[in-house]
Amino acid sequence: MQQHESKPRLPVVDIATATPAQKEVLDDILKGPRGNLAGPFLSWIHSPELAQPAQKLGAFCRYHTQLPLRLSELAILCTAAKWQAQAEWQIHYPIAIETGLDADNVERIRLGRPPAFEARDEQMIWEFVEELYENRRISEPLYREAQERFGIEVLVNLVGLLGYYSLVAMTLNVFHVRHGQAPLPFDEPAGSAAE
Repeated sequence: MQQHESKPRLPVVDIATATPAQKEVLDDILKGPRGNLAGPFLSWIHSPELAQPAQKLGAFCRYHTQLPLRLSELAILCTAAKWQAQAEWQIHYPIAIETGLDADNVERIRLGRPPAFEARDEQMIWEFVEELYENRRISEPLYREAQERFGIEVLVNLVGLLGYYSLVAMTLNVFHVRHGQAPLPFDEPAGSAAE
C-alpha cells in the first residue's frame, strides 16, 4: 500500500487560547456521547458556527438513527471507502467489527469489491449506499424494499447519516486528518500529501 506522509493542514486550536465560541463547542463535544475530539472536530472548530450544528447532527446520526449499530457502522464504512477517508475508516473499522460485521466483507468494501453479506439487511445497506453514491438515485425496487424493511423515518435518517459522513470524509481528506499511527487503509493520491 502506497503511503505518503501528510501533515495536518490546519493549526491545532489550543483550548487555553480558544475563543469563547470555540470553547463552547469543544466542551459540548467532550461532554456528549463521543467524549473525544477524534475525526473532523478539530478542523471544524476553526469555524465554530459550522462546528456546533455539525457536531449535533453527527451525534444524532451516530447514536439516534434507530438503525442497529452494525448497520450504521456499515453505512459509515461504505462512505469512508467511497471517499477513501483515512481517519473515518481508522475510527469506525474496529467499532464495525465489534458489532459483528464480517471482516472479510468489510475488507472487500475497503478494496472497492462487492461484499456478499449473508444477512439481507447488511447487504441491503451496502446496495443502498453503492446505488446512491454511484447513480445519485435509488431505484424503485430497492427503495420499496428498504422502506418496507426500515420504515420511512429510519430511511430518512439513513440518508442523513450518509450525507453527514460524506461531509466528515471531505473534511478529513481536505485537511489531512489522521487517527493515531496505524497504517493508512487507502493509498494517498500522488501530489495530495505535503512534501
